[in-house]
Amino acid sequence: MMKQTDHTQKVSAYAQAGVDIDSKMSGIEVIKKMVGATTTKGVVGGIGSFGGLFQSPGKEHLLVASTDGVGTKLKVAALAKRHDTVGQDIVNHCVNDILVQGATPLFFMDYIGASRFDAAIFKEVIAGLCKACKENGCALLGGETAEMPGLYPQNEYDLVGTIVGTVPRKQVITGKEIKPGDVIIGLPSGGLQTNGYSLARKVILDQCGLTPQDLIPGTRYTVTEALLAVHRSFLKPVTALMAKVPVRGMAHITGGGFVDNIPRVLPETCTAVIDRASWRVPTLFTFIERQGKVDHDEMYRVFNMGIGYCIIVRQKDAAAAMTLLAKLRQAPVLIGTIEKGPRKVVYRDR
Repeated sequence: MMKQTDHTQKVSAYAQAGVDIDSKMSGIEVIKKMVGATTTKGVVGGIGSFGGLFQSPGKEHLLVASTDGVGTKLKVAALAKRHDTVGQDIVNHCVNDILVQGATPLFFMDYIGASRFDAAIFKEVIAGLCKACKENGCALLGGETAEMPGLYPQNEYDLVGTIVGTVPRKQVITGKEIKPGDVIIGLPSGGLQTNGYSLARKVILDQCGLTPQDLIPGTRYTVTEALLAVHRSFLKPVTALMAKVPVRGMAHITGGGFVDNIPRVLPETCTAVIDRASWRVPTLFTFIERQGKVDHDEMYRVFNMGIGYCIIVRQKDAAAAMTLLAKLRQAPVLIGTIEKGPRKVVYRDR
């Protein structure tokens, strides 16, 4: 006689091994409405299929894609027990990455990996993803949630995202038009954004012994508020600028700072000269530098130092660009110029 399969027992054994499928599926049902609220006209069908469907924009447009992760900022979120900002972080980070080439986002997809599924945390993270997707006008097309006991630390998770956007073929910004004499405009960052957290945590939490509730000395912000400040999206102001002023090149200032990111858009015969005295570096960065005894140049290699996005325009267009960005309350700063030389960044300190 054939033995009857006990499905309940199998599920229970899997749960005992660390993966609760029923909890995961019930959590997915909870967030379906939130995800549905991000739907745009290009979406074909809803979430739940093996792949998300989206209407192609046409042959006169190019698709631009980027993938990134939140990194060890997630450790701060776990310590502070606050998960409402990290979903916004990853969406905005990816939006900025494709914006550099003039692209607007179409859809976003996420990956959340954890040792054990926590429905409350999952819902909080997804709410952040949905909020940022709606603000950036893109659909949250789907994603993956994976429980892998033993791979991830207990009570922690990883968050990664992929974005796909579009840009008219004739409007792609490559940086090839950049020439000596052009100027570099900087837009303020939203704090550390999503880079340098391994060093920031070591200095602020380990060396200084501050807790999430403590104020960062010299500021009005707690450790939680300062370290979990949302990574800004520059989509709206930059899109408005591109509609009025010719933009020759852009750089999202992430890991590697100015030195690694600006050269990615420079022609071989152009050097970017950054005047580090042209803006006020936020106290959070100077605190990390002083308390951690971090070399000054290394700070500019690890962190954005208060400038989250750079825009390169012709000298004759600089005034118009600055005026427009100021009207949009972006607090733009002229931070440098393009000079003849090898493709690199040099600093000029007054």
